[in-house]
Formats: sequence, structure tokens, C-alpha cells
Amino acid sequence: MPAQRVEFGLSLPNRAVLFGLDPRVLLETADQAEASGVFDSVWVGDNFTSKPRLEAIVTLSAIAGRTQRLKLGTICLASFPLRHPLLLALQWASLDLASGGRTILAVCAGGSDRMGPQYAAELAAMGVASKERIGRLEEGIALLRAFWSGPVTHHGKYYNFDNVDLLPRPQRRIPIVLAVNPNSPDPAVTERAMRRVARMADGWQTDGTPPGIFRARWDQVREYAAEYGRAHEVTHNSLHLMVNINDDMAKAKREAVEFLEHYYGVGVITQEKLDSWLAFGSPAAVVDKVKAFIEAGCNTVVMRFTSPDQQGQLERCVADVMPQLRGAVAV
Repeated sequence: MPAQRVEFGLSLPNRAVLFGLDPRVLLETADQAEASGVFDSVWVGDNFTSKPRLEAIVTLSAIAGRTQRLKLGTICLASFPLRHPLLLALQWASLDLASGGRTILAVCAGGSDRMGPQYAAELAAMGVASKERIGRLEEGIALLRAFWSGPVTHHGKYYNFDNVDLLPRPQRRIPIVLAVNPNSPDPAVTERAMRRVARMADGWQTDGTPPGIFRARWDQVREYAAEYGRAHEVTHNSLHLMVNINDDMAKAKREAVEFLEHYYGVGVITQEKLDSWLAFGSPAAVVDKVKAFIEAGCNTVVMRFTSPDQQGQLERCVADVMPQLRGAVAV
């Protein structure tokens, strides 16, 4: 194993409240993760109507009030192009201040209208054209940085402000991470996406990316960041990994697939997706899967338990998985 600094995060399934998970379990699981001392961060997903769930900023605010140490992040803020940057800048600055400076804002362009009718309906409801998503993403990131630095005069394609001074401002530079996982066969598409990370963000977030591709894309980001003179700023990468711990591998996989089909829809979870997205089975099998990504250069592994028994899975992870992982890497 490489002697790199590796952090471990817990992803809470805030969409699972729609199929029976008590919302209080999410908060209690965050408490449990902090008390364990082996997790560094807690994360929640985000969508509006395309994948309904507990709203991300509200959920993180509730967790912030119950925890003292864990960093608070998003996997990822998919609604970013749909949110007004002035309001979001105030909300996120408030969350960061109230939590003592513990937030990581991971954003992405969200779903296009080609991904399904639920995404087209979400975009239409918010009055945003699908083709505007990337432009709004880029302009929005620049505006958040500006609002958090001082008075803003900005006349862009989507937003206009004249001498707007947004207070309160964060007391530190909030990390903005860009989540992207291009699946186009055209290498130019991947290059544009990785260059956007290197040019605009403090890091990269992904999921469902095999270790070899993870390594290659992170190397791309680092190369481009150096080219832009930002190598010292673009240092974070995070992998969202599904996890189900059960000594019976067949049961682990079966429960994971059932959970993921509830969460993302039947037919979405292909075997190819599972191969790079899911660590399942015995603690040793889970450890081996996670280590493969760490060896590929991952410095923040974020685990989501694909089970209705969130707290039981966390207990098993803390007892049987994390000691091996933390003993094998610099923490």
C-alpha cells in the first residue's frame, strides 16, 4: 500500500426514507460514525424531483447540530445548475459557519433531458434548458467564489449582479469539488471534463469507475492542474463506493442489488456497474476492493451501505473492516 494520506467517509442514503427508512436513522448513524473515531466525514446525495429525497442542505444542517468533528459533504449537489447562486452561497456559507468550518461542497451538472423523462421534467419545472447545465455550473462556481470573497458585480450569460455584498461570509476557503464520470467513447469529451475539474475545482469526485480508469483520470486532472498553475489547489479526490458486508457473498450481493434497485430504479444496476461500484461479501473481500482504489490513488473513500440495516452494517464495518484499512494506510 502507498504511504498516502487517506480519509474515510460515510454516505447516508437520504433517498431511502421514501422506501421505509426512518429519517432518524440517518442522524443516529451519523452520530455512530463520529463516535467510532474511524470516519472523517459524512455525506448525503442530492436531487430535486428526479430522485426525490430529504433535501441535502437541510439534512447536513441537522447533522451539523449533532456532530463536532466530521466533515460534511455532498455526493454530489446535482441540483447545482438549478439553484440560484446567491441563495446557495448564503445557505452554504451559513452551514459552514454553523458547523465550525467543516463543509466540502461537491457539485455537478445534474442529469440531462436525454437521461430520462424524470430529468426532463425536473429541468422544465425549474425553467432550465438541458443545454444550459454546463454553463450554469461553471458560472455558478465562479459566483460562489466571488460571493464568498467580497462585493460582486457580474454580468454573465445566466446571472447579473451589481455590487452585491453577501454576508455572512465563510471564515475560510470552502473546498468546491467537481463530480464527473464521463462515459463517452470520445476521449475529447473526457479531456474537457477533466480539464474543467483542474481549472475550476479543488478536487474530483466519482463513482462506478474501475481502479485503472480512476488512476488514469486522476493523473489527467493532476497534469492539467499543473498546466494551469493549480497543482497545489487540486488535491482532493473522492470515490463513492457501495458496500454490503456479509460473510455469505450471495446474500450480500442480493441485498445490495435489491437496495440499489429501490434507490436508483430497476434495470439501472448492470453487472458491469456492480463490478466497479460495489464492494460486498466478507470483511476481507470489502477490504481488498477498497485497497484497489487506494492503490489507484484515491485519497477519500466514501462508503454507502446498501442495506436497510444501516447501523448494523456500520457496526460491522467499524469492527471488522476499518481496522484493516486504517492499519494499511496513512491516516
